Amino acid sequence: MDIRQIEYFVEVAKQLSFTKAAATLHVSQPSISKAIQNFEAELGVPLFYRSSKQLELTDAGQAVLINSMQVLESFQNLRSELTDLMQLKKGQIRIGIPPIVGAEFFSRLISMYKEQNPYIEIVLTEVGTKKIREEIDVGELDIGLVCSVASTNENLETICFLRDPLQLIVHENHPLAQKNNITMADLTNEAFIIYRKDFILYDRIMEECSKLGFSPTIACETTQKDLFIEMVQAQLGIALLPQKIAEKIPYPSIKCIPFKEEIIHLELGITWKKNKYLPFAVREFIRLAKQFVLH
Repeated sequence: MDIRQIEYFVEVAKQLSFTKAAATLHVSQPSISKAIQNFEAELGVPLFYRSSKQLELTDAGQAVLINSMQVLESFQNLRSELTDLMQLKKGQIRIGIPPIVGAEFFSRLISMYKEQNPYIEIVLTEVGTKKIREEIDVGELDIGLVCSVASTNENLETICFLRDPLQLIVHENHPLAQKNNITMADLTNEAFIIYRKDFILYDRIMEECSKLGFSPTIACETTQKDLFIEMVQAQLGIALLPQKIAEKIPYPSIKCIPFKEEIIHLELGITWKKNKYLPFAVREFIRLAKQFVLH
């Protein structure tokens, strides 16, 4: 048994196809088939049901998959640690960042990190907080800048930067523009320009509306801060934006109105996977982020 057999098996199990696994791994299909046959022979159990229609994992295959993924993760940790020793202060960090608020709140942190670590490549992926957590958990991202610090995933560690309350933004011609503050009940009959469903703030807004017994009319779902603002400016609906973003809107015709009670907050934090070897590039980012929080 060798690590290549395990890698081949895991990829075939993911794809449920020898052909697709071969394409992904850039090896020939016969090579993968032979490796899997040898793997099954060494283990003494069949790992796949092979039929003309579809490939399926056997019960034994399911058990082997779970353990094989742990073996590959441990092997990757070993390679990362050796890379650190051989290439001190070099490497790559894959960061997930929310597109609506990421640049607004985290650009200074990322800039400081790059100044201190000029030889580390930063790869940014713009996705929502839910997707960021999923990709960190499966190893597709190293670290995430998230819009909510609360998580049910016990595999993740999170530190909080700040809590920024949401405010209503409306056009000055809207009846609500005359109010000094508002409640969620005031928004019952409004058309919402809202965050996409894979964003935590979407869930939080929908929860608060549900508590009051209404489901908001949605005019548009978006990930783009500028689209929120432009659609409100065009009087196509209302929106809820973090206060620090709302305060910087350039249009004098858009009014920012706080809630009487700050019920929904943008909770900015940084998250990474627990109990996993963290390469130098990731450790440095976490160290700097903790200093950033303190200031």
